[in-house]
Amino acid sequence: MTTTVNEPARVAARSRTEYFYVYMAIACAVVAFLGFAPTYWLPLAEGTFKGVRPLVHIHGIVFFSWTLFFVLQTWLAASGRLRRHRAMGLLGISLATAMTLFGTMAAINLMASSAALGFAAEGKAFAIVPLGGILFFAITIAVAIANRRRPEVHQRLMLLAAISILDAAIARWFLTFLAPPGLAGPPPVFAGTPPALVALLLLVVAMVFDWRTRGRPHPVYWLGGGAYLALKLIEAPLSGSGAWHSIASAVLALAG
Repeated sequence: MTTTVNEPARVAARSRTEYFYVYMAIACAVVAFLGFAPTYWLPLAEGTFKGVRPLVHIHGIVFFSWTLFFVLQTWLAASGRLRRHRAMGLLGISLATAMTLFGTMAAINLMASSAALGFAAEGKAFAIVPLGGILFFAITIAVAIANRRRPEVHQRLMLLAAISILDAAIARWFLTFLAPPGLAGPPPVFAGTPPALVALLLLVVAMVFDWRTRGRPHPVYWLGGGAYLALKLIEAPLSGSGAWHSIASAVLALAG
């Protein structure tokens, strides 16, 4: 009798948990869109965003497509359409692969553009921000795919991956309102840390939700979130090292 009475409550709790990820995915998509609105979407709509390489547009389309895909996938899972959710997984792998490729190409393009302006060293130093971010995203997605049969781990890793790429969008607002007028070359590496900390507030929301629904935050959030935070905190110290500049030079050489 107790099992029968408690079953509707368990189903309702499970439904709330699943739809929480839909809301979080929507929040990620909104942050991504609003973040790039002043520097990309609005100028593009007004016809004033010109003189850039096609790579910039491809990069933007691929990355924003991921945020919309993430919303779709979380909704499919929450609404019980698991077969469709799994079938769409191959598209997700393709998108994540394209993001890794075009994210790396965009970082290389930034280094090359910085060098052309006379900021070669600064460009290589700042490259640690996008390259480190895309590496973290790729690894997190790979681990999430490996744990696709463990929903509690898989869905949290996917959310962590989505949050980890929001720092670029949030940084656009920092640069728009706080960057010195006439700033030339890439921004300083430490400028990438505050946007990442703002993005991590979404992870804090997820941890609080876990605490309220399961009594404690899932280890994915502690370990994955801690790894992401550590990455962002060591970027600035590492960016000036000879070892990093050697790595950046090797990556830049890929562009010929």
